[in-house]
Amino acid sequence: MPKILILLVHPTLEKSKANQMLLDSIPNSDAITLHDLYEEYPNFSINVKAEQNLVSNHDIILFQHPLYWYSCPPLMKLWMDMVLEDGWAYGADGNHLMGKKWIQVITTGGSKDAYSKGGFHGYSTDEFLLPFRRTAELCGMDYLAPFLVQGTFQLNELDLQKESNRYLKFMNNLLGGIYG
Repeated sequence: MPKILILLVHPTLEKSKANQMLLDSIPNSDAITLHDLYEEYPNFSINVKAEQNLVSNHDIILFQHPLYWYSCPPLMKLWMDMVLEDGWAYGADGNHLMGKKWIQVITTGGSKDAYSKGGFHGYSTDEFLLPFRRTAELCGMDYLAPFLVQGTFQLNELDLQKESNRYLKFMNNLLGGIYG
């Protein structure tokens, strides 16, 4: 069974009903580690070696975060800048992430249609995620399609429950080695 590290990176988690429901639907498994970066590093002082050790002990690195100004929250960007360093994650002798899986679980307030060529934002979600794909590829990781929950501002309780159930199934598939 693959070991999954969920790096939760949400600066205002208490305000996100969608992310709370997703967290509540994570299966109880010894193969899953939930690591809340904003709780761990409220002052943004990241322990690089501890994070590298944590990542090294997992097969799937799953970043759960909102799409924040067409990117990720600032602590996730800082984490990437510091933890994925030359000589460890890429470059000469930078092979510690080879073959690991990179997945993002992303919530957006805007709908799927808003994130399209003809939509409000003018680009697809995949286009906004290109820097993450390239980062994963540079590190020798397998970049897998993101799990998206879009239009969260319009979701009612039933919609949120459907997304929660979809996430539970997604996580169980990952635990079973099913990545598509």
